[in-house]
Amino acid sequence: MKMRATVLSVLLALSASGVQAQTSPPQDVAWPGVLRIDVDARDIGRRIFKVKATIPAKPGPLTLLYPQWLPGSHSPSGPIDKLAGLVVTANGKPLAWKRDPYDVYAFQVDVPEGASEVVAAFKFLSSQGGTQGRVVMTPEMLNLQWNANSLYPAGVITRNLQAQASVTLPKGWSYATALETERRDGDTVVFKPIRYDHLVDSPLFAGRYYQQFDLDPGAKVPVHLNVFADDAKSLVAKPEQVQAHRALVQQMYKLYGARHFDRYEFLLALTGKLGGIGLEHQRSSENSAETGYFTDWDKTWLGRDLLPHEFNHSWNGKYRRGADLATPNFNVPMGDSLLWLYEGQTQFWGQVLAARSGLWSVQQTRETLANVAATYDRGRPGLAWRSLQDTTNDPTIAQRRALGFRNYQLSEDYYSGGQMVWLDVDGKLRRLTGNKRSLDDFAKAFFGMNDGDWNVNPYTFDDVVHTLNGIAPFDWATFLRERLDGHMPLIGGLDAAGWKLVYTDAPSDAFKAQETRANGTNLVYSLGLSVANSGAVTDVLWDSPAFNAGLTPGMTVLAVNGRVFKGEALKEAVTAAKTDTAPITLLVRSFDRIDTVTLDYHGGLLYPSLERIPGKPDRLAELWKAR
Repeated sequence: MKMRATVLSVLLALSASGVQAQTSPPQDVAWPGVLRIDVDARDIGRRIFKVKATIPAKPGPLTLLYPQWLPGSHSPSGPIDKLAGLVVTANGKPLAWKRDPYDVYAFQVDVPEGASEVVAAFKFLSSQGGTQGRVVMTPEMLNLQWNANSLYPAGVITRNLQAQASVTLPKGWSYATALETERRDGDTVVFKPIRYDHLVDSPLFAGRYYQQFDLDPGAKVPVHLNVFADDAKSLVAKPEQVQAHRALVQQMYKLYGARHFDRYEFLLALTGKLGGIGLEHQRSSENSAETGYFTDWDKTWLGRDLLPHEFNHSWNGKYRRGADLATPNFNVPMGDSLLWLYEGQTQFWGQVLAARSGLWSVQQTRETLANVAATYDRGRPGLAWRSLQDTTNDPTIAQRRALGFRNYQLSEDYYSGGQMVWLDVDGKLRRLTGNKRSLDDFAKAFFGMNDGDWNVNPYTFDDVVHTLNGIAPFDWATFLRERLDGHMPLIGGLDAAGWKLVYTDAPSDAFKAQETRANGTNLVYSLGLSVANSGAVTDVLWDSPAFNAGLTPGMTVLAVNGRVFKGEALKEAVTAAKTDTAPITLLVRSFDRIDTVTLDYHGGLLYPSLERIPGKPDRLAELWKAR
């Protein structure tokens, strides 16, 4: 006890003396000179980026920061673990550096007299696959993110820091980015100077196989779809496929009435090798899809709401951003309290615009909405103890790590749960105004101002309520808070739209497409579990028949009613049990044990579907109709 007291007194003394002082906060002052970031991205075999950051400086203490809090990720997920080989020099001589003991993203150096800049060279050792994170280099393409390949000085707001970047690419590769090219010397591309925060917001795709599609021919503000692929054959698109993407651009313009970019570049990788991504930026987005995005158009439709989602973020999330997310640099902690608007309404519009543009059919959109609605009707028992609002903390809490019982723990449910809240808002606006106003009016009023401006325009909860009241006066604060802080199914918007959620014994095409993507069988609304084609249990619904029988994720189903496991065999067993009093018997493996589990379930197969409510107008058809 005496030793513990001594340790405590030392810690308190250290704290009082300021030893734990953090990195200097950013100041609204100009930083002299231009930060230069030069990246050599040619080592695709070992997936290594070689970085040289040249930082204007003056003699004295200097702290260099590696970006930690990443816009779009909403979390402290800067991949500092992949920075290696750091060497700092001034006037050609090495400088000793020291990592801040309380901030692992901060590196401290002393700039000697006579030096006007320091050079920090390091390697970014990108993922080799497996558990190391997302792969960003393959033999055919790469994804360069400047936040992962740069350092910048502490003590300055990033909008006041000018930067100039260059990249040396593998021989003969093409590239695409929202950055403006100043010149290309062989395989080295030098970009025009830009603010550092805008540099970080302007990633680059490059690769062997590349095709660009003009999505707004002849427009003063260009929009391009830049496609990179594992193989040239994946780049072949039919005219009607390109036209659907062009329609997306026009439908987005009609929704908002203003643009917040001087150009927009979709970066799309059709790949089975590069890590999957969907990440928004002001003037571009990073996206990936199946190699058959164009060539297997009818089979790959499920993922075609990704581009509408990320494009929408140029307005919602990048131009207009929750005030607690609009931080002065990339190392000040972000607040995620308004992600139910940032991501929730973007999830809503992503699917609506997929329908309005023709990337999805009305039936595909309706079936997808049924799947989402079922999730927030029966598929999220965790809402009984945890609020949708609290899930906005998940980018920091879980950072998209796998969870044992996600349906009970919840994780980033502000996306699809937020989508259902905004469907409810749309219905309420229509009821209050006799169907004269809708969420379209909110979108234009809240996001569609200041055409051409692409500086951050922050918002608060009160701003959301004020705008809604300007469209249709109502107690919107209470309406929103009941849904965000409450513990209720989030399907009220369906009734207002003239539809109801039902469960039938036949899966929709959208449900089957989700099963195909997951490589498994989803019986969450009947037995309460999902099983991979291998037999591995991937999900168990809390307090479901499967859960109460003792099944958990991580087990493996070996047999169903005495037959070797197959997904179809499990479905057949559930169907047979509807008219048979005998329980369903599973042989399962857990660690080194093999046990028999019985499920006394006789409710048959259950899959979500939407059904029209007689006598009510079809507001979903109105919502999804092209403008």
